[in-house]
Amino acid sequence: MPSKTSAKYYEAVGRRKTAIARVRLFPESKTAYEINQKSLETYFPVKEMQMTAMEAIEKAKPVEKFRISVKLEGGGIAAQADAMRHGIARALIIYDAELRGKVKKLGFLKRDPRAKERRKFGLKKARKSPQWSKR
Repeated sequence: MPSKTSAKYYEAVGRRKTAIARVRLFPESKTAYEINQKSLETYFPVKEMQMTAMEAIEKAKPVEKFRISVKLEGGGIAAQADAMRHGIARALIIYDAELRGKVKKLGFLKRDPRAKERRKFGLKKARKSPQWSKR
């Protein structure tokens, strides 16, 4: 599905907790990242977050290089980095189905289902009960 600029791209959605990443891979001569109209280093100042976000494309080693455009919303910075990795992995599968085995073995295709548990009535937090006293 071409956009207004009629440039071909591969699009996928990645999720983690409440973070959602819309990822587009544009085939180009060198790899570049654009996250919410910012560079990777500006958006993720922590090196570990940058490595998490780039992990899928680094380890899959596709034949082509891509300009990666990401729209991130919701969640915290760590969840957004994981959502971006999930989205890139899914988009790589759309680009080349041969990469599926490699990416799946690394665990990047699984949507991490862990999320904050809701608070129950009669309790202080999700599972913490009020202090009990015998007398």
